[in-house]
Parts: sequence; structure tokens; C-alpha cells
Amino acid sequence: MMVSWITEGKGMAPSIVEYGTKSGEYESYAKGDHKTYHYFLYSSGRIHNVVIGPLKPNTTYYYRCSKKQPEFSFKTPPSSFPIEFVVVGDLGQTEWTKSTLEHIGQNDYDVFLLPGDLSYADTQQPLWDTFGRLIEPYASQRPMMVTEGNHEVEFIPFVADSFRAYNARWCMPYEESGSSSNLYYSFDVTGAHIIMLGSYTDYDANSAQYAWLQIDLAKIDRAKTPWVIVLLHAPWYNSNTAHKGEGEEMRQAMEELLYKTRVDVVFSGHVHAYERFTRVYNNQADPCGPIYITIGDGGNREGLALMFEDPAPSISKYREASFGHGRLRLLDGNKAHWSWHRNKESNASTIADEVWLQSLSSSTSCWPNDSMTKYDEF
Repeated sequence: MMVSWITEGKGMAPSIVEYGTKSGEYESYAKGDHKTYHYFLYSSGRIHNVVIGPLKPNTTYYYRCSKKQPEFSFKTPPSSFPIEFVVVGDLGQTEWTKSTLEHIGQNDYDVFLLPGDLSYADTQQPLWDTFGRLIEPYASQRPMMVTEGNHEVEFIPFVADSFRAYNARWCMPYEESGSSSNLYYSFDVTGAHIIMLGSYTDYDANSAQYAWLQIDLAKIDRAKTPWVIVLLHAPWYNSNTAHKGEGEEMRQAMEELLYKTRVDVVFSGHVHAYERFTRVYNNQADPCGPIYITIGDGGNREGLALMFEDPAPSISKYREASFGHGRLRLLDGNKAHWSWHRNKESNASTIADEVWLQSLSSSTSCWPNDSMTKYDEF
């Protein structure tokens, strides 16, 4: 687990995390490093990154940073099924965001997945700091894995590169997955191979990302990780008028790679609404293609994308312009349950859409030589 935190002031706070399985007792510690960055007149605090472990699965660890910070705790994911992912995109930092996060926190989960558009800082660097404070109660307790969205692009010619703040603040395990860029990477957790793609870096057949994706997909062992899940920001399938067609070039470049590898689910954000498609390939329903889900409804300041095409395309199974979050619970190597939770005015969210999924790794029709048990999809 990598622990990241920021310290301010003139003091030389050390990049050290002390940790243990009992509150107040830290039998282990690890050292890391820190960095800073500048953006016009803004100077960041010290951004510390420390990798701790090895850690036991399904275990609560107590930790403190820089020897004198408050104690936090987090729980590691389990080593075997079931495992539950929270998925939500386009968070921002509004009252809607606060409501979404509160609903997420009402029920336990193992890993937080975010397909882009985090702080909506949009070059206003102090907003990265306020976003960090907003999500600290959640990001400090469970692994939070992200990929970039268009609002992470903060390019100013001759002054700032596109992802200076994002890359400095959100260090993902890209090198461990063989990637040369923090903008795309992959990782394994409890029977799932998670691929985080970058919608805002090169992705054509001659790009480094494309070459990396080919290698990464070829390494997947479906006996070890029967579920393969992809996250990216700009949706490849979208029946909302907002951002229509913005993911099309990336779809044309990479969709066949995902289809041939029998990716199970593709999550995206960008469109500020919820939409679930059936299994799709090349704009047609296909039982061997991924299920595509747009979940860009976290609570951003730009509001909801209210205008859907009428009538809905046949491949679109449920769509709604409301704020909320999703939960993917992998029950075993074959079956999973997906649910979308709409925010309500009350303290509780409402399940507005749900579906049972079968992993394509166990589909005899998609893998003719596979002898694994086949389940019906509901």
C-alpha cells in the first residue's frame, strides 16, 4: 500500500509511516520520499509517498505519518472472493459531492475506483488541497485508485505541462505494471485485473499506451484473475447529447483489443449521468463484448447532463441523469452483482438499477475450449 500525504510549513516533516495492527502500537515503519511542484505563484506543500508492507489481506492497520500526525486506519482487501468495489466518476467538491461520499461511507467496501475528473481544480491549485481534505476520510481508509479525466488537464504553453498537479499528487503503480506513464496502468486485486486507461494521452496503434495495453492484456491469467475490468474517462458508448462522440477515436483504436481479451466491464465518466449498456462490440449487442457503464455522476460543479437521445438505442438498458455511485461485488470467479445507487434527499441512497453479471472467463460460448461452469446472466 502506498500512503500519500501533504505537509505544509517550514518544518522538515520526515517521509515516514509508522504502522501496526493495534491502535497506538506501531511495530513497523517505512521510509519514502517527497516532492513539491510550482504552478505560477502557487507552491505545493511537501507531497510524501511511502510504500508500506508486505501487509496481510483483510486486515485493519493503524498508522501515522511523519511521526506526529493523527492516527488513521485502513483495511486491506481480502485475498479471496467476495470483494466489493465502489465506482464513481466526476466527483468535484460540491454539496452533491458531499452527499455522494456520505452515501458511499454508509456501507463497507474494499476498493474505491474513480474514472477521472477528481478535484475540478482547473488550474486553481488550492482546489487540489481542498479536494484532498474532502476525500481524506475515504481515501485514508480504503485503497483509492484513479485515472485522469479532462479536468486533470491543466496545460498552459511554456508554463505548465498538462498533468503537473495530477502526476505530483496522485502517484499510481504504473511502473509496477510495466507502463511508462502515470496516466495508464493496471493492477491485480482479489481475482480481478483492473486496467486504467488514459483518454487524454496518445492511444492510437502507434502510441506507447497502445503497445503497453497489448502486452498487459497478453499477460492476463484468467485462472488467477477471472474478472477483467477497464476504466477510462470519455465513454465509448453514450446516448446522452453531452460529449457525444468524444470517445469514438479511442474506441476505434482500442475496442478490438478489449473484445478479443473478453474484458467483462468498461467503466467511464465524463458524461454527468448514469447509463448502462448491454454487452457490446462495434456498436452492436454481442454476448462476448464488455458491458459498458457510464458513471460520471459523482457531484461535479457543472451539474447533470439532462438530455438523452430519444428514443434510446437498443443497446442502452438503463439511463438516468441523477447523482449517485455504483457498487460492483464480485461474488466468485463467475458471478458478480452491479448496483447503481441514486442519491436521495434523505440520508440513504436508493438502488435504482441492478444486474447480475457472469464473467466471460467462464462463458463456454465465448471461450469454446473452456470447460468452466456457465451461469445465466440475469
